[in-house]
Amino acid sequence: MKQLVYILFPILIIGCGQSAQKIATEDQNVTEIELPFFNEPTFTPEWIDKESPDYANIHTIPPFNLQNQNGEWIKQSDLDGKVYVANFFFSICPNVCPMMTGNLLILQEAFQSNPNVKIVSHTVMPWIDSVATLKEYEEFNGIDGSHWYLLTGEKREIYKLGRDAYYADEGFGKTVTDEDDFLHTENFILIDQKRRIRGVYNGTLQIEAKRLIEDINSLLEKASINPYKTSL
Repeated sequence: MKQLVYILFPILIIGCGQSAQKIATEDQNVTEIELPFFNEPTFTPEWIDKESPDYANIHTIPPFNLQNQNGEWIKQSDLDGKVYVANFFFSICPNVCPMMTGNLLILQEAFQSNPNVKIVSHTVMPWIDSVATLKEYEEFNGIDGSHWYLLTGEKREIYKLGRDAYYADEGFGKTVTDEDDFLHTENFILIDQKRRIRGVYNGTLQIEAKRLIEDINSLLEKASINPYKTSL
C-alpha cells in the first residue's frame, strides 16, 4: 500500500523567512526537514544536499573584527561552532530598534544558560555608538554581555559586512547607488555553526521570536549540543 504523507505543521512564512517543516507518515513517525540555506539578497530558501557539488559553495559570513560594549575585539572565529542571531540597530533609534531589542531579550532569556547561542547586534551609526555608549545601552536594557555582543567599529567595515555578508538592507535585493547610503533592516538573521544563513525573521514581531527559538533548537539538535532545549 502506498504510504501517505500528511503535513502536520506547515512552513510558516512571515516576511521572507522559512522554518523547518515537520511531517508525519501513517505510522506516526515524525521527520523534520532541515532548515534551508540562504545564498543571495532576495532570501530565496534553498535545500542543498550534502552530496551536491553546491554544498561546498554555500554562502558563509566572512571574517570580521569589531569591538563590543566591553571594549573587547570580537572576531568571526569567536562565533565558530556556535549558533547566533545577527541584527543591525542604533542606540538612538526611537521606535523600531526598541521593538527589536525587546524581542532579542526574549531570546536572551530563552537561551541564557546555553553557551552555544549568541546574539550579535551591529550598530549602523558607529560615529555615535562608541564602546561607552553601547555599554550604557547594555545596562539600560538589561543585556547580558556574555551572550549578547553590541558591536561597533569602522562604518565601511560594518556596512560592507551588513550588505555583502548578511544581505541586510531594507527591501529584497535593494539597489544601493552609494555605499554610504544608510543601512536599515528589521531582519534578524540566523547563522549556523558553520557561518551559514539558515533563517530570516521580522525582528519587530514577537511571534517571530518564538519561531526563531524553535529554529535555533533545531540547529542545536542537529549538532547534538542542546542540553538546554527551550521554548516559549
